[in-house]
Amino acid sequence: MSLIGKKLDDFKIEYYQNEEFKTLTLNDIMGKWSIFFFYPGDFTFVCPTELGDVADHYEEFQKAGFEIYSVSTDSHFVHKAWHDTSETIKKIKYPMLGDRNAIIAKMFEVYKEDEGAAYRGSFIVNPDGEIMAYEINEMGIGRDAKDLLRRAKAAKFITENPGLVCPAHWEEGKETLKPGLDLVGKI
Repeated sequence: MSLIGKKLDDFKIEYYQNEEFKTLTLNDIMGKWSIFFFYPGDFTFVCPTELGDVADHYEEFQKAGFEIYSVSTDSHFVHKAWHDTSETIKKIKYPMLGDRNAIIAKMFEVYKEDEGAAYRGSFIVNPDGEIMAYEINEMGIGRDAKDLLRRAKAAKFITENPGLVCPAHWEEGKETLKPGLDLVGKI
């Protein structure tokens, strides 16, 4: 079963961002483009490489109109401790959600019950709170922030330009396709 088009359920979750603890709800993300970036746990090995990569591109995500929400089953307190002790994690300016009860991880179907952790899942959510694109990786497979940004921009583009589609390796500003009889067998 696919999660494409799934509308998010209501939620309320604590997070750490920029030396503050805050609360996020479904209502807070409605009307905005969001990316939920799940990872197995703080103080681990692949996770800081991914989170650092996203931090390095965070300004580009924001410029494109996306907010990043990193999510693990650690608490928002643990996120702060990790932020205070790791040079890589200190770069993070986006919200770090503490999903201790796995409410969000279960909603996005990335929760690995026997480990009490989330798989590496990246979800692009439209302003209506619906999942438009996602990728889920095994725990040991890291992701690439540049490709996530490319896919997020493509999701936004097709939403804003009904009838057009983005071909493989599409980058913002590059040629798109308009499906129709004139293209059948010509690509």
